[in-house]
Amino acid sequence: MAGLAESGSNPDVDLLYDINRLAQDAPHWFDRGVGFVGEYGLLIAMGLLAAACWWSVRRRGGEEAASSVAAVIWAPLAAGIAVLVNVPIRDFVARPRPFVDHQGLDVLVSGKTDYSFVSDHATLTMAVAVGLFITHRKFGLIGIGLALVEGFCRIYMGVHYPTDVIGGFALGTAVALLLSPLAMLLLTPLTKAVEGSARVGGLIRARGTALPGSGEGEDAVLTGAQVVRPEDRDLAA
Repeated sequence: MAGLAESGSNPDVDLLYDINRLAQDAPHWFDRGVGFVGEYGLLIAMGLLAAACWWSVRRRGGEEAASSVAAVIWAPLAAGIAVLVNVPIRDFVARPRPFVDHQGLDVLVSGKTDYSFVSDHATLTMAVAVGLFITHRKFGLIGIGLALVEGFCRIYMGVHYPTDVIGGFALGTAVALLLSPLAMLLLTPLTKAVEGSARVGGLIRARGTALPGSGEGEDAVLTGAQVVRPEDRDLAA
């Protein structure tokens, strides 16, 4: 793997310099902004995107509400698992950061002493994006776009090679997709149990949306802090 870190005709290193050179030519304030966005901002954005996706699927309700919320829950869990999987990969490959082996890079963040391959940030963002894509295409596509921006930022900042980012994207995607069937098998019964609760059922579907299988011809709805069924509404009338 050390050969990947050597300059010369290596396209990985050439692309690193080409992208990082943009940072050298940019204003200082812009570089500081990219450094914050690439280090923290996009991770925060992915968290907010996952929260927005959860809010959307719970308001939509329907028979698939429990499984949809389970898929949203899986997105950040997949990201965490992917980062854990990366720990032995990173230690096995033991690839130094680009600025260790190459001179003249404009490094926008300090304190990076761990190994470079693969990028945790790229892994995290792509795992969340693919996890969201499983349940909601629009939010998933937005997440994939944010993940691609994150990958570019990591190279621009001088802390990762392009192949570090590509490896992170591949790892995050693989974990989110390959473990998704098992995750849904485990998470969906849990979200269905929560859905039927009068206290916390609103975490799965919004109050006033129909509960599946609760009556003939007309479903029960969640309202206030209790489940109101068709026969209850008839008596109240």
